[in-house]
Amino acid sequence: MIILTSCKDISEPITDTFPGFYTPANFPQPSYAFASNPVTKDGFALGKKLFYDGILSRTGLIACGTCHLQNSAFTQVGHAKSHGVDDGETEYNAPPVINLAWNEAFMWEGGVLQLDNFPVNPITSHIEMDETLDNVVKKLAAHPQYPSLFKAAFGTNEITSERMIKALSQFQVMCISADSKYDKVKRSEGAQFSTDEQAGYTLFKAHCASCHSEPLFTDSKFHNNGIVIMDPKELGRQNISLNPNDAYKFKTPTLRNAIWTSPYMHDGRFETLEQVVNHYSNGIIDHPTVDTSLNNPIKRGLQFSDTQKKQLLTFLNTLSDTSFIRRRLLSEF
Repeated sequence: MIILTSCKDISEPITDTFPGFYTPANFPQPSYAFASNPVTKDGFALGKKLFYDGILSRTGLIACGTCHLQNSAFTQVGHAKSHGVDDGETEYNAPPVINLAWNEAFMWEGGVLQLDNFPVNPITSHIEMDETLDNVVKKLAAHPQYPSLFKAAFGTNEITSERMIKALSQFQVMCISADSKYDKVKRSEGAQFSTDEQAGYTLFKAHCASCHSEPLFTDSKFHNNGIVIMDPKELGRQNISLNPNDAYKFKTPTLRNAIWTSPYMHDGRFETLEQVVNHYSNGIIDHPTVDTSLNNPIKRGLQFSDTQKKQLLTFLNTLSDTSFIRRRLLSEF
């Protein structure tokens, strides 16, 4: 049994100043188009207020931060699926808001290719926020605080859906997680892997990194990872591409901060990382679109020993960035 650090043990917030957007030394250049939406202190502040404000929803009760909580790395810990307006249940598990400036596709099926388009989906979804962009703009314009916040961010107090979405993007791209033990080791900042962590890292590079590629721990691509099909209607990437070869393929989630983002998989079927590792070790099912790295008919799955499972879980713990879930800059209050 592996005992992983819990966010419940971390209570003191980290107070910091606005640094502007930055690229960690061990990260590639971001994908986000900053030329059309540079991050500013006032734009970030507006985006942060919008992120945590239920005004984006029809009922005024559901905010982005309702399902993306900082203390669980901006996921909704303990919820296989989230609940929106009128207690409607979302189709998939809430993904983390982490390092989105480096993402090349969004949502489990990849239905959105640009971060600036992403908020439209939850805002207009009848299950999630059930609002219209026009009505949100009207509510913001009538609000006592938002006109001045838009003026500070964009130069005039004109409120448009484009400005609103750009402000949300400015907040989200600042949700940078790059201060885990793994990062400190890779940047030679005085940290070293333990023997088990190093063994787990070696296993990870050999068996997991083809999809969970470093340093983001996602390739932003879509794979069928051999899980049992619970709902045949959940076709994954095929719903977007209309290509049967994409059946049951879902976007690779980042493994950063994974100890805080339970439950796991697109439908939240696994409650623990131990269950996830057991699945990849011995639980792969046969299906025509299962990723070739997992679907070897001679040795289906990765067939880890108990010791290897322990080592792999120990390595995954090094991807935990406690400063990220404590950073007051990103907090609602």
